[in-house]
Amino acid sequence: MVSAVFHAPFEGNPAPAGAAAAPAPAQELAKFAMKNIATNASTAGAGVQQDAKPEAATASASPTPPFDWRGVWLAVLPPLLGLGLLVGVWALVSISTGSSIPSPLETFKQAVEVFGDPFYQKGPNDQGVGWNVLSSLKRVAMGFGLAAAVGIPLGFMIGRFTFLSRMFNPLISLLRPVSPLAWLPIGLLVFKGANPAAIWTIFICSIWPMVINTAVGVQRVPQDYMNVARVLNLSEWKIVTKILFPAVLPYMLTGVRLAVGTAWLVIVAAEMLTGGVGIGFWVWDEWNNLNVKNIIIAIFVIGIVGLILEFALIKLATAFTFEEVKN
Repeated sequence: MVSAVFHAPFEGNPAPAGAAAAPAPAQELAKFAMKNIATNASTAGAGVQQDAKPEAATASASPTPPFDWRGVWLAVLPPLLGLGLLVGVWALVSISTGSSIPSPLETFKQAVEVFGDPFYQKGPNDQGVGWNVLSSLKRVAMGFGLAAAVGIPLGFMIGRFTFLSRMFNPLISLLRPVSPLAWLPIGLLVFKGANPAAIWTIFICSIWPMVINTAVGVQRVPQDYMNVARVLNLSEWKIVTKILFPAVLPYMLTGVRLAVGTAWLVIVAAEMLTGGVGIGFWVWDEWNNLNVKNIIIAIFVIGIVGLILEFALIKLATAFTFEEVKN
């Protein structure tokens, strides 16, 4: 009976034995599946964290814009091409005239020699190019300063008062087109000297841009500003200093810039006729010595100094110009 009880199931029916052994692999399979699920979940979480880190780093670090090479080329290449065109035309003219006009290379070698000692002094009429430029700038500063001291207040009065505007407009229209050299003999006759005559010529020729631009600026001040000043019963001094001057400043600086260009243009012609020390006299003296190389060098010096003055005044005018006037 014991044998029947304990051995009959295993011997008589082997299939149930296989069925009884099935739960062990199923449990292992379930455990393995749970491990795979846990591993995949942890891997996915780590992947999400790894993906989030670059995104956070990208969001926190601002991208560096690429260098604008196109802007550099547009700023540098056109001026270089213009200078190259000038040098090329100059070389062709030098070749076509049989070297009566010095070539760019010969002029450059002479310029190195001239600027090697620009402040030498060998006599009252034999000085370096540096002293000549400084003497011309001194005359320009004196004539231009006098013109600004007279022209800017006169422009304010002409623009402010209709009677003065009608009084001075015919005079300005008559005297402004007169050539600068036509005023030089008047200066020589009145002042009996070359230096004050040159300063007088600069004064009379550079005053008109400042008078006209200042007067136009005063006339273009909005009428609402003047109505407010009338309501507040402001004095004429406060109207000029608090209302007119800030509004007219851009126009006034434009007149100053034009006047400086005119003054530098006039001084060269005046010094050619009056003599003495100055860049204009240096050009004329080199012509008398048939030194064409130094004449060309003087032309470049005159242009560079005028360009520096123009650039400085443009920056000054931009700094004091309102945004709506800039546009």
